[in-house]
Amino acid sequence: MSTSPVTYDVADGIATVALARPDGMNSLTLATKVALRDALHDAAADSAVRVVVVTGSGRAFCVGQDLQEHVSGLTGGEDLGSSSTVVEHYNPIATAIATMPKPVVAAVNGIAAGAGASIAFASDFRVLKRSAGFNTAFAGIAFSCDTGASWTLPRLVGQGRAMDLLLRPRTISADEALSIGLATSVVDDDAFEAAVAALAGELAQGPTLAYGAIKRAVAFSATHDLPSSLEHEGQKMAMTGASTDHAVAVEAFLAKQKPVFTGR
Repeated sequence: MSTSPVTYDVADGIATVALARPDGMNSLTLATKVALRDALHDAAADSAVRVVVVTGSGRAFCVGQDLQEHVSGLTGGEDLGSSSTVVEHYNPIATAIATMPKPVVAAVNGIAAGAGASIAFASDFRVLKRSAGFNTAFAGIAFSCDTGASWTLPRLVGQGRAMDLLLRPRTISADEALSIGLATSVVDDDAFEAAVAALAGELAQGPTLAYGAIKRAVAFSATHDLPSSLEHEGQKMAMTGASTDHAVAVEAFLAKQKPVFTGR
């Protein structure tokens, strides 16, 4: 039996990255952060992977930094929970998710707090169990936010609501998360695994290059003006227009058939 704090499995084009510390509610120890960062990099580099699912084991998705390890590090004169780990772990994890050249689904199976919530916010889809929820948590322990929350959260829910969630952290239910735009979908607990599998399967059969280009175009436009964004869109259209998947889609349209994409 594997003792890794993160499991990584690829099947049918779907890479499942699962935090595997259920007894610790999948809190992020140093080893967990390293394993998660490396798994995401592996998924990005693997051409056989066409969609990534990030999830947790047990009753939590991820409750953020392991505070026991953080306190131990502080008393031992180490920096395991703030500046160095932000640069070495949290920033690369957020970047890997946001720049992943294929869709990322956060399968939020339970509470997602702190950096755990930020990981979900950085993903392209957030599917929540009805019993799950979000809590930014950072201000509650006198921390600033990390793992990209300052960038992703305002873009999901607006600056005013983001400030409220960050400055006055509280657990919001899955249904409230859906109502304010934090969740893509909410499903009953007993239907959760099937719903995640259906979404991942759909995305794994899609035009992977086009998905990646759309992600890059949306990210680019967030920090550029309209003329620059239009130019960037044109570049991505030219690239995807030369893809095998586009040619297949055109042929299928003319034949009145459903295209079968290969992700190339």
